[in-house]
Amino acid sequence: MAKKQFKSESKRLLDLMIHSIYTHKEIFLRELISNASDAIDKLYYRALTDENMTFHAADYYIRLSVDKEARTLTITDTGIGMSEEELEANLGTIAKSGSLDFKQNHEITEDADIIGQFGVGFYSAFMVAETVTVTTKQLGADSAFCWESSGADGYTISPCEKDSLGTKIVLKLKANTDEENYDEFLEEYRLRALVKKYSDYIRYPIHMLMTKSRPIEKTDENAPTEYETYQEDEILNSMVPIWRKNKSELSEEEYNNFYKEKFYDYEDPLLTIHTSADGVTSYKALLYIPAHAPFDYYTKEYEKGLKLYNSGVMIMDNCADLLPDSFGFVKGLVDSADLSLNISREILQHDRQLKVIANHLQKKIKSELLNLLKNDREKYEKFYQAFARPLKFGVYNEFGRDKDLLKDLLMFVSSKEKTLVTLSEYVSRMPEEQKYIYYASGESADKIEKLPQAELVREKGYEILYFTEDVDEFAIQILHEFEGKEFKSVSSGDLGIENEDQKKEEEQKETENKELFVFMKDVLSGKVKDVKASTRLKSHPMCITSEGAISIEMEKVLNAMPTDHKVQAERILEINVNHPIFAKLTKMLSEDKDKLKKYTEVLYGGALLIEGLTPEDPVEFSNQICDLID
Repeated sequence: MAKKQFKSESKRLLDLMIHSIYTHKEIFLRELISNASDAIDKLYYRALTDENMTFHAADYYIRLSVDKEARTLTITDTGIGMSEEELEANLGTIAKSGSLDFKQNHEITEDADIIGQFGVGFYSAFMVAETVTVTTKQLGADSAFCWESSGADGYTISPCEKDSLGTKIVLKLKANTDEENYDEFLEEYRLRALVKKYSDYIRYPIHMLMTKSRPIEKTDENAPTEYETYQEDEILNSMVPIWRKNKSELSEEEYNNFYKEKFYDYEDPLLTIHTSADGVTSYKALLYIPAHAPFDYYTKEYEKGLKLYNSGVMIMDNCADLLPDSFGFVKGLVDSADLSLNISREILQHDRQLKVIANHLQKKIKSELLNLLKNDREKYEKFYQAFARPLKFGVYNEFGRDKDLLKDLLMFVSSKEKTLVTLSEYVSRMPEEQKYIYYASGESADKIEKLPQAELVREKGYEILYFTEDVDEFAIQILHEFEGKEFKSVSSGDLGIENEDQKKEEEQKETENKELFVFMKDVLSGKVKDVKASTRLKSHPMCITSEGAISIEMEKVLNAMPTDHKVQAERILEINVNHPIFAKLTKMLSEDKDKLKKYTEVLYGGALLIEGLTPEDPVEFSNQICDLID
């Protein structure tokens, strides 16, 4: 029997496929099972179109068999089989797909999904096998044929005996090496785990004899218990995916159990989203919002993404392109037969279909979260406490690309209600004359409550949003406005609410005390941009405000980062001219400038402490206080 050579530069292509296309050797089992499923699908399609044929689902299955002594793994199907010509055409030419030809030459119905369309999946067997033998008998044929190959050196095809319809593939596994363990593919429990991982939703049962143990019945009650091993036939796959069932068929418990089993969570999800789309791109998706952040969520080891299936066969464990980073906490899966698969089922083209699905899912997730906010406020706030940070980073990240997607989901603690409110809720109750959405930044709501800069805003009766996370102000800078209302920090130079009388008073005081403010500014040279009279302060003697793009809070955040480049906001020291301390300052200007210098340093240091900043020289600051007390 002459050995035939592969076509299409097979040696180079086969070597490339085995060593480059597939990243994990375990993929071979998924590919061979998918091919077996295709073979049964073809037979099912024939039965639909041939009135002389009947198709009983119970008669069709896939079976795995292991022979450890012979080092063989066998995959058998009861599908349509192949003729000698089809063996030559489909297995003699790498990247020739019988499934694709079948799909192109027949008007396929929805019930006859054809998974394998690129013809290279079969050759993944050579990643683990030194010899592959295919024995097959086609529907209606009297004889069977055997195809055998040891890789790129070629193959043989010969007549053989086979009683039943279908195909049997025998893999003679390679010997172990220092780098690779091929024995794992002879272990029953390892094979079962691979079927559950990749092929759990193949529509036909996948059988395998599993070795188990049971106690031997005792003849003497006092004798120790002995065990015997036996084999029992098991169906390894679930066959019917939960996401392909109608919502009305599924209970909340079933959804929750699936989530906890597939995504290894001990707690029920906060929200389940079961959705589908039909049209140019069709898919089914089952998404979950966890009740808490995963333990590794804020580490570089965390992988976002959804499990991706093509007609029930898992293609990717984490397809990151289906979710924006801001929704990286979402768990779940997408199943679509419309995705373009390039050569192998684990290499996915970044094509239009994937982008369309991702776009739909983003909008669906947002819509469901807004419904949760509207209908179950308590549950939404629980979600927000767990995942506010990625939403805010999503607004800030990539120059606000996702800000319109996320802005309606944001919440902040309110000075009025002392609870979380949305931006929409804030704007809806703004007084007509209020121009800005006011916010204040600090380490906690309690500390923000005491900020002197907020006195004038509070006096006006305006609501203030409390920013307590380092990302808050950065996100708001990107967002800039909401429903036409700009954001304004209570520490900004101009609050936009000072009346003309207040402004005139400030200008008059600055003019009358110009020498004092110039002296204090010189004392704080390099530390502040200016020292001036304040219109915002009512009871406090002084405060620090800022001008420019960087606020005091942003300065703290940026300088806490591991970098040699430090930034500083344009600080303004504001003095309350109606406070008793101001009279003392004016008196010291003419009587004791040395003391005035110390007072200026102490006032500035105190203002820094209010902002959560440390004076540059704490020891000197302490000594100055002691000197003034003395």
